[in-house]
Amino acid sequence: MRSLIHNLMNINLAAFKPQVLRESFNAWLYAPVAKPSPAREAQSMRWDKPLLFVALALMLLGVIMVYSASIALPDSPKYASYWGEHFFGRQLFFVVTGLIAGWFAFRVNIDKWQKWSWWLFVGAMVLLVLVLVPGIGKGVNGAHRWISLKVFNIQPSEIMKLAMVLFVANFTVRNQQYMHRLTKGFFPVAFFLGIVGILLMMEPDMGALGVVVCIAMGILFLGGFNRVWFAGMAGVLVSLFTMMIVFSPWRRARFFAYLDPWDEVNALGKGYQLSHSLIAFGRGGFTGVGLGGSVEKLHYLPEAHTDFIMAVVGEELGLVGVLVVICMFYWIVKRAFKIGRQCIAMDRMYSGLVAQGIGIWIGVQTFINMGVNLGLLPTKGLTLPLMSYGGSGIVLNCIALAILLRIDYENRKILRGGKC
Repeated sequence: MRSLIHNLMNINLAAFKPQVLRESFNAWLYAPVAKPSPAREAQSMRWDKPLLFVALALMLLGVIMVYSASIALPDSPKYASYWGEHFFGRQLFFVVTGLIAGWFAFRVNIDKWQKWSWWLFVGAMVLLVLVLVPGIGKGVNGAHRWISLKVFNIQPSEIMKLAMVLFVANFTVRNQQYMHRLTKGFFPVAFFLGIVGILLMMEPDMGALGVVVCIAMGILFLGGFNRVWFAGMAGVLVSLFTMMIVFSPWRRARFFAYLDPWDEVNALGKGYQLSHSLIAFGRGGFTGVGLGGSVEKLHYLPEAHTDFIMAVVGEELGLVGVLVVICMFYWIVKRAFKIGRQCIAMDRMYSGLVAQGIGIWIGVQTFINMGVNLGLLPTKGLTLPLMSYGGSGIVLNCIALAILLRIDYENRKILRGGKC
């Protein structure tokens, strides 16, 4: 007790003056922070965490929305044999399978993807042929787009999207000196693209064909293809797609239904899906009716868990939810192009074109799906990447994003002085 009183009496009261306190606080506030060890810093910078987390968030939201959109399907005669959580369980299985496949894809060097690009492209074309063979290809609603493996179905058109990215990027890199010539810079790609187009139209799958064409043309343009020739070829392709619509009665009817979905004939016919999709967005308003509260999914909006999953998002989560999803997809596409530009700046042309090709793939398919849901584009059967129900789409999207993460990983490794 005596020592405590002695210590209190010896306290320097000058230390409690405002000026001294202010100086002590500033010394503490602006003290240099210890930097993390080089090993820990290198470990944290090995891969693009935000890109991975945004992709995982979209897939998780997709699982939730697929469950919400499909919970009432077993009440209809078409799905009477299905249990209530059938689509939710399968979507969860697809996501896990995609993450495992993505992990293996991430471990493969980009040089090996370039080496295998031709054989992957040939394999994808063989699958496109097999899907048309009776007894092998599986037909749904008049379209033969799947090969059944009992556990799940393979959709060769999804494989072709990834194969087209790798193949055209490899062709562009190996033929840089011919990119300003039509015969050697475009015709070889056009030849194979024509074969793929014929096979896809025989399924038929015009939506996948549109995405594949955009991937090929986009990579050629970014790879330095002559802009005048590019504009001419783009005009020719637009003309071909227009002719497909004009000379196909059911496509023409769908296009006119898209122009006026509220007409009585269209609303009960070719414009039925679009009109109910727009009703779903209208019911959602700004904040939505709440998760699970959608009415349109109750057998009014066909394919609510696949092609029109965005309409359910709009109805249940409102404009806020739709904008959040759009921003996440925009961020992924922007990040893919940024990684691609970094590769090209580092003289890694093939990796850069693959990264930007993946960005084109995800961006174009997302735009088409959302445009169809919102009535900006004619109705077309194309899923929303990472979110819509479907095994092939989810798995191939995961593999594509894993390759994108691998490209970024190799960039970071080179910048740190390492080798790929």
